[in-house]
Amino acid sequence: MSSRGNASCFPQAERVAIFGGTHGNEMSGVTLVNMWIKNRAEIERSGVAVRAFITNPRAVEKCSRYIDTDLNRAFTPENLSTPSGDGLPYEVQRAKEVNQIFGPKGSPDAYDVIFDLHNTTSNMGSTLILESSTDYFNLQMVHYIKKAIAPESCMVLLNEHPNLKYATTRSVAKHPVGLEVGPQPQGVLRSNIFESMRAIMKHALDFIELFNSGVEFPACSVEVFRVHERVDYPRDTNGNITAMVHPHLQDCDWEPLNPGDPMFQTFDGRTIPYEGASPVYPTFINEAAYYEKQQAFITTRRETLAANAIRKIPK
Repeated sequence: MSSRGNASCFPQAERVAIFGGTHGNEMSGVTLVNMWIKNRAEIERSGVAVRAFITNPRAVEKCSRYIDTDLNRAFTPENLSTPSGDGLPYEVQRAKEVNQIFGPKGSPDAYDVIFDLHNTTSNMGSTLILESSTDYFNLQMVHYIKKAIAPESCMVLLNEHPNLKYATTRSVAKHPVGLEVGPQPQGVLRSNIFESMRAIMKHALDFIELFNSGVEFPACSVEVFRVHERVDYPRDTNGNITAMVHPHLQDCDWEPLNPGDPMFQTFDGRTIPYEGASPVYPTFINEAAYYEKQQAFITTRRETLAANAIRKIPK
């Protein structure tokens, strides 16, 4: 990226990938990507090569989240640099393969944009996930998408937290974008969720085509929800869960949780309130896949980011 006048300049986005099946039981992305592999017409755009790709085929075959370990946490420098061998967990070996095809991560040869398609069991609706507050290309893209799908909503989750950010599959790209759509049970395909994901991807690819054609996007602002804290379930001394998400919080993703509001309900009916000093906005509430990660939900803080105007660097 370079600056020219008041605009940030980026090279043409020539290579874009759409990942499905990073988690093999999240069916919207799996189905869309398999559909696009068979027939590319819907994702073709002028001036850009778009590749649809199943990232975790063994997990997709078994309709399970993963085989040995979570692929969406496997793209660490240690994993990507470890020698290949038969003893590696399947997802670590797969991460190395994906990095070789679409990276190397952090290099000039990496793909320009990777969209990684996910489903959640939480009541999050459509959510775009970003990893940088200063990636003006991505901020401009999500601004475009949000305007294009209005009055339907699309939240933006920003994860820059130094302790909660993880090594995602999409992080191989120069501009990584996660798309999370729910609620949808694991291993299930719901038509409304499928169509929401499909529509957002259409507008995302339209934005890239416009940018590559020379359209300049003026400065804008984007409301984001910045990851703040991971909240676990209450547990006993043996590590067993002793309370559930409170019914007043269940399905209330993105709504404010104020000090004193009900947060958990113990098995004997006692309410455990939120004791934070200020309101937060929970999301991924009661996500099925996060029980193993000891996470009941994450809290976020709402803020508005300013994005510079962007234009393509002339060839």
